[in-house]
Amino acid sequence: MRLTLTAISSLALHFALAHHPVQAQQVKEAPLRAHLDFLSDDLLEGRGTGQRGGDLAVRYLETQAAAMGLVPLPGTNGYRQTVTLVGSQTLASSQLRFETNKTTLSPAMGAEIVYGSSNGKADNDFNAPLVFVGYGVRAPEERWDDFKGVDLKGKLLIMMVNDPQPTAAEPNRFAGKALTYHGRWTYKYEEAARQGAAGVLLIHTTPSASYAWNVPQTSFSHERFSLDKDGNSGNNGNALEGWLQEDTAKALFAAAGKDLDALRAQAETREFKPVAIDARAHVTLRSSVRKVEQQNVIGMVPGKDAKLKEQAVLYSAHWDHLGIVQEPGKPAQIWNGAVDNASGAAALLAMAQAAVTHPAKRTQIFLWPAAEEQGLLGSAFYVQHPLWPLAKTAADLNLDSMNFVGKTQDMGVAGSEHSSLFNTATSVAKKMGLRIAPPVPDLGGAFFRADHFNFVRAGIPAFNVGSAVFSGDGSFAFDHDAEQEAAQMKAFKKDYHTPRDRYNPAWDLSGMLQQAQFTLNLGYAVANDTAMPAWKKDGRYKRLVQ
Repeated sequence: MRLTLTAISSLALHFALAHHPVQAQQVKEAPLRAHLDFLSDDLLEGRGTGQRGGDLAVRYLETQAAAMGLVPLPGTNGYRQTVTLVGSQTLASSQLRFETNKTTLSPAMGAEIVYGSSNGKADNDFNAPLVFVGYGVRAPEERWDDFKGVDLKGKLLIMMVNDPQPTAAEPNRFAGKALTYHGRWTYKYEEAARQGAAGVLLIHTTPSASYAWNVPQTSFSHERFSLDKDGNSGNNGNALEGWLQEDTAKALFAAAGKDLDALRAQAETREFKPVAIDARAHVTLRSSVRKVEQQNVIGMVPGKDAKLKEQAVLYSAHWDHLGIVQEPGKPAQIWNGAVDNASGAAALLAMAQAAVTHPAKRTQIFLWPAAEEQGLLGSAFYVQHPLWPLAKTAADLNLDSMNFVGKTQDMGVAGSEHSSLFNTATSVAKKMGLRIAPPVPDLGGAFFRADHFNFVRAGIPAFNVGSAVFSGDGSFAFDHDAEQEAAQMKAFKKDYHTPRDRYNPAWDLSGMLQQAQFTLNLGYAVANDTAMPAWKKDGRYKRLVQ
């Protein structure tokens, strides 16, 4: 039997893959820097959802994907997966007042209260009694239920943010000092919708929210987005959702004859039950509403193993930022989002460019989700409408707000410890001469604030790779001037989600390159392994699987 050159080459490739697993190619700094520079340029106007700059970013990403040779996935329009969103912006004609037996309170929009809707309706009019529901948490694994079967349909719920706090008797309840998903505002809104509530308001304190009042104030000052109802997003459905300043909440409760501090103390116990507040909310909520089509950008490097190519390793990094923002009392500005997350989007392009020249056993998928800043919407849509079977998706390795400071001696892998990904990451780090960064309490819930979380909820091992910038803790051990570089990392927290997050050509991208290379190496280790990653039996995040 004569073998053709093609057949001989095919046999040789099969032998090489079987006995010498393909290693990741080197990620190059020049394309990474060029992509970062362009994606964060004023020309792209901050890559806002529903804005022209976002459309330009998508066009750039798909052009680059085609140029480097990524293969489109079945079910896409080229490299696009269309995500239909509903945009809603509260109009100045909206009114909300609270009436008690003693007085009427009309909190000032922006200064004392912020609110909007997520049910896709332009007009929401209702009056509803108030009910304080503590943390608004139902967590069977913690033997916790703030609702106790009380019918809350048609009520306006007042909730605390964060989790029930640890005690001396239970120092590890709700993960101790760390924030669990039950403490996130997204969970609170989802739970209010599940309860059939008329609406929900969260009591803001800087310690409990982990950010100042200006964050929700800015968020509600411009258009907010949710998945279209057909997308079935968790927080699509509240007629009213928003935040109350703590002092405003105290005044409201006092006018209704209640002590907010005393109620908050009661809410720290499992015995807490919803407390009716002798007040009613009268709401006239007017919104400008529109449907917007945004795009997840996605491409793949097909695997080379006859069987394992049916499984895939997924890398993700959202392309969007906040775009052109009109803050209260200020002129409109471009929020460029260089670190968050032109850095991750650029790194993913540079990684894909390396991967296409050296396929692994499993398929590798590169995903740039849309609308992450609006509540992880693009990745939520992908998980609900996967272009690759979720059961055959080995892992998601996410990049968000990368290291722009310099090379490090360690790498952050927070969240990987709940699956076998931790052992793989440790092995990869050792081969690169790196240590795994020591764990720190996740006080701000960083694990739940990036796109990998939607994959976790779908049962796929996933985490945000190298999380020191994202969490703002500056915990990496830097190679050069450790004290100065750690300070630079921590200082970014003041620039996060501000117009100051701009690209600086003087940035040392060696750390970003290192982070991208580690992620690609880890992806290849997973892609070439004989077994799929698995959750640990006692892994806390496994409980989040839908």
